[in-house]
Amino acid sequence: MSIERTLTQLQVNPATPERAREIGQLGYMQWLGSLPAHACYLTEAACAYMSATPFRATDPAVAEFCTLLKASMDAPLTPLDLSLPKPRRRGGARERRLSL
Repeated sequence: MSIERTLTQLQVNPATPERAREIGQLGYMQWLGSLPAHACYLTEAACAYMSATPFRATDPAVAEFCTLLKASMDAPLTPLDLSLPKPRRRGGARERRLSL
């Protein structure tokens, strides 16, 4: 999966800052899981950061993604504060239709 696809998926209009944080964290985990086993993390993270930076100001989830990338490059051996979203109803199909 490429960084372009991850960025496209992150460019949503989250209802709250907490939801933007959840989406950004999920995007980071998705991007990390898509890296090839032999890839240099710092190189890949720098490329992803440069690709995502233009969208930081307009998309809160992308801003969270950039924050995670930057933190991981600044202190590579420090654990990141990542968590899966808490399960809850978010409106289902009706809410997805309204978001388009």
